[in-house]
Amino acid sequence: MIAEELKKIAGEIANDAETLEKYSRDASLFEIKPEVVVFPKDAEDVKKLVAFVGKNKKKNKNLSLTPRAGGSDMTGGPLTESIVVDFKHFDRIKAIGDDYAVAEPGVFYRDFERETLKKNLILPTYPASREMCALGGMVANNAAGEKTLKYGKTIDYVEEIKTVLADGKEYLIKPLNQKELAKKIKGKGFENKVYREIFRLIKRNYEIIRKAKPSVSKNSAGLNLWDVWDGKTFDLVKLFVGSQGTLGLITEAKLRLVPAGKYSGLLVIFMKDMAALPEVINKTLKLKPASFESFDDHTFGLALKFFTGFLKVMGVNIVSLGLQFLPEFFHVLINGMPKMVLLAEFEEESQEEVNRKIRELKRALKPFELSTKSAPTAESSKKYWVMRRESFNLLRHKVKGLKTAPFIDDVIVRPEHLPEFLPKLYEILDRYKFLYTVAGHVGDGNFHIIPLMDFNDQKQVDLIPKAADEVYDLVLRYGGSITAEHNDGLIRGAYLKKMYGSKIFALFRKVKKIFDPQDIFNPGKKSEAANLKTLLYKNLRKQ
Repeated sequence: MIAEELKKIAGEIANDAETLEKYSRDASLFEIKPEVVVFPKDAEDVKKLVAFVGKNKKKNKNLSLTPRAGGSDMTGGPLTESIVVDFKHFDRIKAIGDDYAVAEPGVFYRDFERETLKKNLILPTYPASREMCALGGMVANNAAGEKTLKYGKTIDYVEEIKTVLADGKEYLIKPLNQKELAKKIKGKGFENKVYREIFRLIKRNYEIIRKAKPSVSKNSAGLNLWDVWDGKTFDLVKLFVGSQGTLGLITEAKLRLVPAGKYSGLLVIFMKDMAALPEVINKTLKLKPASFESFDDHTFGLALKFFTGFLKVMGVNIVSLGLQFLPEFFHVLINGMPKMVLLAEFEEESQEEVNRKIRELKRALKPFELSTKSAPTAESSKKYWVMRRESFNLLRHKVKGLKTAPFIDDVIVRPEHLPEFLPKLYEILDRYKFLYTVAGHVGDGNFHIIPLMDFNDQKQVDLIPKAADEVYDLVLRYGGSITAEHNDGLIRGAYLKKMYGSKIFALFRKVKKIFDPQDIFNPGKKSEAANLKTLLYKNLRKQ
């Protein structure tokens, strides 16, 4: 029925079984079949879609629009029973300037970077899924990754956006000074009303909003109210970044770019235990690495066991790859399996400076009697980055009979808490007898935990909400965030009230109501997510 009516709207639509099956999944635990998938060709199509849903919402309360870009989300963010809006036709890079680019949400990051590198520029906030993700998802999730330690998060790079709001009109959203804000809130249109009411909400609750900001370097939980107004600049862009399509549909973004590093290299640090971790982190951070990553013994063991799985990723033959991994095999034979492997990457203007920093870090770490290995060039570093980036895909494709279960996949605490936090985290995971890997951004205290489970075994499925409760309670006890960069989606939305408290959660709901009074945009996320146990019972993906 909806498909027939949507045929009157410009754009491409599909509701065949194969398409609906494809769009019923992302990289999360869930499977939710949409009624129809729409592929708008331009902003005019998007405006017509929003107007259509707004007009028909009263007679069909379940009618809604859920945006989708690359489909690599691990939270269920782009899943819906209603209309999926796929932005694949929004694949244009409209401009690349001296320090910025203007692009549409359907542009894949891999293609975007290929073009920006022609000017020696980069958007440095790409996630590990850089080969699969699109810019729309990076903005919607406030993505971050291995270079966040030096460069920050996506929210730090989005300067302007164009978005279609609930009235079916496209608007340019950008930072406003006090004079511009005063003019904006005096208008009588829907956009003016949004500015007026959001400004009033933030001003009235300024202190509790400011205090609610998590004291960690990355956070994509909830709605980013704390960075909208600083007393001088009012910036709704900060609210849209990380909002997962719940406030409007983004059609374009202006993104700040930075010069790409000319030379890079790693010092690989093998740790037998966690005792010296905070001191190692402090010594490393003093040298200002571009990245400081980690993976645990589970990930390292998986990489050594399935090293042939790196063939396609690394683009080398089996003999060459085997030779490359010989030092790692010998290291395990001689020293035993390390508890954690750290990758300290330096990105500098000369190879000499990269080498100097690697040598200086080795000297600084000498008192800890740690085993280290230098990989002073980008080429020699490649295998370690593949281990770090590809562990999730290895789990998905190499371990038979079990499925990846990303439900505690993005926790963050301050690095100084790691010696206490990590043993308690491992105790929970081991008590539940999960097969899992832990990898992440150790310099930020951000870890990605991916258990493997048999979804046909109801006893295992029943463990998911219990383990999630324990892990998130532990994270919040140390003042952390339940999601640093993957966002809430379906998997974590129900934990937002626990993280922020009822007052801030109520403000999230008010913000949603101001922007989206009819609940048109991606319902069931952020301010109104269902209980995890209920979602698992109803929407757990099939084997």
